[in-house]
Formats: sequence, structure tokens, C-alpha cells
Amino acid sequence: MSSLQSIHILLVDDNQHMRAITSAILQSAGIRKIREVADGSAALDALRADVFDLAIVDFNMFPLDGVEFTRLVRNSPDSANPYLPIIMMTGHSEKSRVVEARDAGVTEFVVKPITAKAILERMNAVIYKPRPFVKTDGYFGPDRRRSASKTFKGPYRRATDAGRDSSDA
Repeated sequence: MSSLQSIHILLVDDNQHMRAITSAILQSAGIRKIREVADGSAALDALRADVFDLAIVDFNMFPLDGVEFTRLVRNSPDSANPYLPIIMMTGHSEKSRVVEARDAGVTEFVVKPITAKAILERMNAVIYKPRPFVKTDGYFGPDRRRSASKTFKGPYRRATDAGRDSSDA
């Protein structure tokens, strides 16, 4: 994993112990450039001051949580890097939270308690298998589809698109 030594990571969690655990995992993988901050607001300031390759962000923080941080990174006109890969970590794995994070533009999701394997797999996914970004009226972020359908042959995929004319694409 020495190939990861040049990566610069922004680690955002309001729990200092969680930051220490995550940082230790990253360092054991050879990552040396890690900036730790305690909330989404400090993370936005860090993004304005420095260039990062990846952010690992906690879901539940105050005053600015990980979901709102992600929305601002993706959609704010003054965002330093709207394409920044963002891995969300949380102790709450309910489907509604996963969907909320996904819809905000999170790239990957990992549930606490984290493991080195889980973090490194998500990092591997965003580095070596990046998904294209999609911009619509209500969403900007990585394509939510994990794979392309081999049988799809048209411009529309949703059931609600059935009545649309393909010349609208």
C-alpha cells in the first residue's frame, strides 16, 4: 500500500477517539498526509486552505453534519472541489441515513465500528474505480448506479420515463 503515501486525506469527525482510530488505520496503510478536523464547518475551511484527494466524514456532527458538508461541497458556488471523493462513516446504518447520504452526493458509505478492511476497500473503490458524476436539477454527485445494465438500450432508465420520446434526451 505504499502507493497511498502521496494521498492527502481530510478526516472529519467530532469524536477525537474515532479520529485517532481512523488516522491509525490510514497511517498503517502508508498514508502520511492526514488533516483532522472536528466538524463540517472546519472541514470547509480546510478545503478552502488546502488541496485534498479524499475526505472521510462522520455523519452526525455539530454545528455542520456530514450530509450538509457533502451538499455544500457538491453544490456551493464557491466549493473548492465539487468532485472530491467523500466517504461517509456513521454508527447509524438505517436505510434512511444511507439514502440521505447518497442523495447528498456521498461517494461511499462505511458503518462504524470501522475496520481497516472496510476503510481501505472504500478508498480503493473511489481511487481505482471512480464513478462518473451526474448533474440534474435535483442532484450533483457520483452516479448512484453501481453497474451498467447489459440489456439497457435507450436514454431513459426510470419507470416514469416510459412515455417519454427518445428524441427528448
